[in-house]
Amino acid sequence: MLPTILPDSNGALGARDAARHTAGAKRYKYLRRLLRFKQMDFEFALWQMLYLFTSPQRVYRNFHYRKQTKDQWARDDPGFLVLLSIWLCVSTVGFGLVLDMGAVETLKLLLWVVFVDCIGVGLLISTLMWVISNKYLLKHPSKNFDVEWGYAFDVHLNAFYPLLVILHFLQLFFINHIVVINSDWFVGYFVGNTMWLIAIGYYVYITFLGYNALPFLKNTVVLLYPFALLGLIYVLSVSLGWNFTKGLCWFYKYRVQ
Repeated sequence: MLPTILPDSNGALGARDAARHTAGAKRYKYLRRLLRFKQMDFEFALWQMLYLFTSPQRVYRNFHYRKQTKDQWARDDPGFLVLLSIWLCVSTVGFGLVLDMGAVETLKLLLWVVFVDCIGVGLLISTLMWVISNKYLLKHPSKNFDVEWGYAFDVHLNAFYPLLVILHFLQLFFINHIVVINSDWFVGYFVGNTMWLIAIGYYVYITFLGYNALPFLKNTVVLLYPFALLGLIYVLSVSLGWNFTKGLCWFYKYRVQ
């Protein structure tokens, strides 16, 4: 039997239980555990990272279990966020080495990637998706169902992780040998742009799975529509010789000057 929260005779949660399940209370509990590494389940977080590549549906199946046992969709363990931050730091240092940046330039790049690319853009996308899903995708807007902001942020983190590994780790092995050194050759921009296609495709698909997993949302298939635009941009980029990775490397160097 899964533990449940019992309502009172009027069908509502008791005052104490309701207080424990407010967004503020959940956020406080999450932040309080952020520096308690011994309480984090890193083994489970690594399992999630593996399956985000091989079977992301299994990851979101676990979110269903959390809702049944802890009455919340969002993660209550910051272990995944901590491991993602480590991945981000290591891969950014790798980018700095590949692009021949100095220590100060690499530190500047790291701060930009962490606070702007990851946190800033993540907060913006999560808030946007949270507003869109609650305003346009709810089956019954009048009922007491809504998408938690924390869950929207978790969906972004899940989708961001494969993108990070592909563009900030796997791509490092090709940058100096194929993608940038042969940036004006077909093989250079084909390899680089194909990696961008796979990475952003992962992001779109895992985002779709995240919102499709919520039983009180409708028409979540619209979240797959960006694939059409993505495919069009890819075909145009290969046809016209655009090299997204070369542009990224130039942008990274421009940031730290």
